[in-house]
Formats: sequence, C-alpha cells, structure tokens
Amino acid sequence: MLKSTRNQVIALAGLAQAVHLVQQIAQRGQADADAMAASIGSTLKIDAESVEDVYGGLSGIRAGLLKLQQQLGGRRQIDPEHARYSAQLVMLQSRLENRPEVRKQVRAGVEQAAGCARKNTLLDEAVLEILAETYHRNISPLGPKILITGERVHLGNPANANRIRALLLAGIRSAVLWRQCGGAKWKFLFNRKRLQHELRSLLAEVHAD
Repeated sequence: MLKSTRNQVIALAGLAQAVHLVQQIAQRGQADADAMAASIGSTLKIDAESVEDVYGGLSGIRAGLLKLQQQLGGRRQIDPEHARYSAQLVMLQSRLENRPEVRKQVRAGVEQAAGCARKNTLLDEAVLEILAETYHRNISPLGPKILITGERVHLGNPANANRIRALLLAGIRSAVLWRQCGGAKWKFLFNRKRLQHELRSLLAEVHAD
C-alpha cells in the first residue's frame, strides 16, 4: 500500500537527506558521494517498484533517516536551517502541483538527465548541470526563492551551485513522493510519535543490513 506511515517516513528521510547534502556542500564544499548518488538517483527514477526502490533501498537514505531522527527529536536537537529549507521545498512542491505545464517541463529535464546518466554516471557534471538548470528554470520562478547560506568560496563555485540545485530538485522529488504516500503538514505535526516509531523500525532495518 502506497499510503502508509512507513512510506511517508521513507520519503521524509529522502527529503531530509537532500537538504542535509545541500548544507554540507554550502558549508564544506563537499558531500557524501554515496548519499548524493542515492538522492540524485531518486530524481531520475520516475517509475519504481516501491518507495524504497526510489532510493535504491533503505541503505540509500541512511543519512536521511539519521537526520530525520534529529529533526523529530526535542526542540534542542532541531536544526532550524534544515527545517526552513525543508519547509520551503514542501511549499514549492505544492505550487508545482498546481502547474501542470511546469511539471511537464520538469519531467522533460529529468528524462534528459536520465539519458545522460545512462551514458555516463549519476554524478557526472553534465547530469548535475541538466538537473540544476531544470530546477533553476522551472522550480525557482514558483517562489519564494530558497536562500542557501554557507561559505562564499563554496557557494561561488559553479560546480557546487549545480550540485545544490540538483539536490534541491531531489528534495522536490521526495516532497512529491511524501504527498503521494499520504503525507500532509497536519500529520507531520500531530502524528510525531507514530513517525518516530516507524523511523526507529527503519533505522533498525538499516543497521541490521
């Protein structure tokens, strides 16, 4: 069943991971390659057998599950910057939902990137550039623009700018998936304990692998 708490948590972990990777690049100029490959891969995987399969299995969102665990913890644990980016991506996704012509353009860009990835690799610069341009041309104009904070030397690097935009598109992909799985803001606020319980189960599965 697509609409389940388990699938909602997996999608939220995908969103958390994409945002976490954006933060890593903005602050340090680099990010975990395996986690990034899983996040970028989720954007290109339009048709998947299951929600887990979107990320190449639970191991693909290990970093996202851990970050989500932090964000679902007490107030002292929450990373406010991460929460802000995530909320803005969910808002952009809701605006995208009402723009079928824009969704068509995004899909065309994703399909182009997928074709490029088949000839090269998921993290090839050409793939990331196509995804970045797809985000910049189609998602950013929906507003409000997400202002990424970090070190100027990293943010000013064109390759890092492409990585960040490609990952923001991955975050949109996960936000879409979350909605498809029955996710809603009120559920995130009022079903916290249920989400935390499911998250613990998923982390146990990942650690058991």
